[in-house]
Amino acid sequence: MKALRFYAPGDVRLEDVPEPVCGSDEVKIKVKNCSTCGTDVKIFNNGHVNITGVTVMGHEIAGEVVEVGADALGGFSVGDRVQVIAAVPCGDCHECSRGWMEVCQNQTSVGYQYDGGFAEYMIVPRQVLKVDGLNRIPDNVGFDEASALEPFACAINAQEQLGISEGDFTVVFGAGPIGCMHIRIARGVHKVGPIVLVDINAERLKMSADAVQPDHVIDASTEDVVAKILELTDGRGADVVITATPANINQEQAIAMAARNGRISFFGGLPKTDPTITCDSNLVHYRQLHIHGANGSAPRHHKAALEYVSTGQIPVKDLITKHIPLENVLEAFDIVRKGEAIKVTVEP
Repeated sequence: MKALRFYAPGDVRLEDVPEPVCGSDEVKIKVKNCSTCGTDVKIFNNGHVNITGVTVMGHEIAGEVVEVGADALGGFSVGDRVQVIAAVPCGDCHECSRGWMEVCQNQTSVGYQYDGGFAEYMIVPRQVLKVDGLNRIPDNVGFDEASALEPFACAINAQEQLGISEGDFTVVFGAGPIGCMHIRIARGVHKVGPIVLVDINAERLKMSADAVQPDHVIDASTEDVVAKILELTDGRGADVVITATPANINQEQAIAMAARNGRISFFGGLPKTDPTITCDSNLVHYRQLHIHGANGSAPRHHKAALEYVSTGQIPVKDLITKHIPLENVLEAFDIVRKGEAIKVTVEP
């Protein structure tokens, strides 16, 4: 079969490999869609500390069950349509026992420690089944939609922490797929007030704004974002700010623009070579700001995402603007790198 394998930073190869063999406690799926994200590009360029050998990349996966091991958990059957979690908690540590599976100290990941979904077939390991991380896809949800729900689940996790109230003035930094999903969730689930989408890429900003229809857009390459937000709120500031970008300045701007009792999500991680920001601690103190990190998702967030899409509460299909065959998977990386699409999915 064909599979995209990571060997070293910059050395990623689409090659013929043996079809994987299903163990007694595993499930084998035929991959139907594996969507891409900025993390895939980061791994391509820089590798990852949790990838220590040759591995099949891809962690946003949906497919069809083709074999079930005799001892596999979950009661799956051949023909089941399924979606796979990406971050895999252990289920046993202190954090997992408290219900904080998204910050499991022993977390492993599909596409890192386990071979991923840029392949024709893949094995769903026992650890995924153990934590109820293989989800049946509702009949009215497509494989492409289901594969795009991993980042959706991460956004759900982040917004759960923010105590969002109906009518909150909300700012989202980043007009990529994550930013679009944040807007859809904030509006569709939490019923926030005016939403502002911010980016420095004018073309991507327009493409995403056309799709998710924020109330305002700000091209941060030409406007003072903080001043504009204060203008739009009559000097009060934003109730909720989500930084879905890997930019230090956006986190600093989030603090500067937040209203009293404002809630901020540092959703996008910063480069490991430059992970610090300048924080005006007095703003945090006197405005009583709440700053939250957001790290991935738990299995329950994937189930919530499937439910939102299945019921029509949160549409996703229109955000998938490119479908690329597996033989052209490296083209998908280029599209993501250049920001030429909202969401790109690969189809073996």
